[in-house]
Amino acid sequence: MARVYNFSAGPSVLPEKVLRKAAEELVEFGSTGQSVMEMSHRSKEYEAIHNEAEALLREIMEIPDNYEVLFLQGGASSQFTMVPMNLMIKNRKADFVLTGQWATKAYKEASRYGQANIVASSKDKTFSYIPELDKSMFSKDADYVHICYNNTIYGTKFTEIPDTGDIPLVADISSCILSEPIDVSRFGLLYAGAQKNMAPAGLTVVIVRKDLIGNAMDITPTMFNYQIHAENKSLYNTPPCYNIYILGLVLKWIKEEFGDLNKMKEHNEKKAAILYDFLDSSKLFKATVNKKDRSLMNVPFVTGNEELDAKFVKEAKEAGFVNLKGHRTVGGMRASIYNAMPIEGVEKLVEFMKEFEKNNA
Repeated sequence: MARVYNFSAGPSVLPEKVLRKAAEELVEFGSTGQSVMEMSHRSKEYEAIHNEAEALLREIMEIPDNYEVLFLQGGASSQFTMVPMNLMIKNRKADFVLTGQWATKAYKEASRYGQANIVASSKDKTFSYIPELDKSMFSKDADYVHICYNNTIYGTKFTEIPDTGDIPLVADISSCILSEPIDVSRFGLLYAGAQKNMAPAGLTVVIVRKDLIGNAMDITPTMFNYQIHAENKSLYNTPPCYNIYILGLVLKWIKEEFGDLNKMKEHNEKKAAILYDFLDSSKLFKATVNKKDRSLMNVPFVTGNEELDAKFVKEAKEAGFVNLKGHRTVGGMRASIYNAMPIEGVEKLVEFMKEFEKNNA
């Protein structure tokens, strides 16, 4: 059976080269006589895999030495709790920019542990834009400012990093990590679920400035304390070993295929332009996001007719383009075109959309 073009928002498409390498090594990794799935996380064999994945991530993302890289579990959603428990400790205050469902959930969770302030929101227009921000909008005594850098459901992204002065900036980068360069030094903490651009679901990556850890709230569970994980090199308990192994393969793929994240960004811009250019010229389909705030990773679009949307999703699936149905909260369609989606997949999708338009306009 031929592989389909998978436009899922997550768990999402992985590079075919990575999948084939993993399949090749599934039963036996190297000359160990065992699968990575079976390895003790305390073994020298696994330790090498673990350390290499961290070293590659540090290299590719250019992570400064004064940042910890943590391989955790619980998804990005667990970070909605871990961040305030570890960072909302001086004044028990944090500022939030609401640009979608995940930013809103982070805000609601943080409000359980201190004062969570909404400084800006794009809810008034169904999160179809990124609010204009100014340094003066943020609370001078906030312990941190939180944003969702790329909004998977609504297809928006921050094109400029907000200036928060001395207040640590925290960002959920789940759906855009590794898609383009990011200046890690501008942030106090970055976190991401792996299931978009890094690995299968089950791994969460946290990149946190070292001076921000070590003062967690007294009520913080041991497993939610960043310092515990940092002191134990993400091996306090059994980590998601196989997912970390896949992350290592994905990072090697990025280096081999693109060299660095500047080239990856160029590739993603070219890929996204193919779809956005068609949407902007189409008489049937319409993009739903302000042009200046459009994501390179998640592209929502509609026909304006729910029955026609459903017909498109059905016929697209039959043609080998799967997971194009929009999120249940917004409807329509959404094409997630992460790093591993080949340009050919977007080109063929646009060809299909042109034919659908011709037959249904």
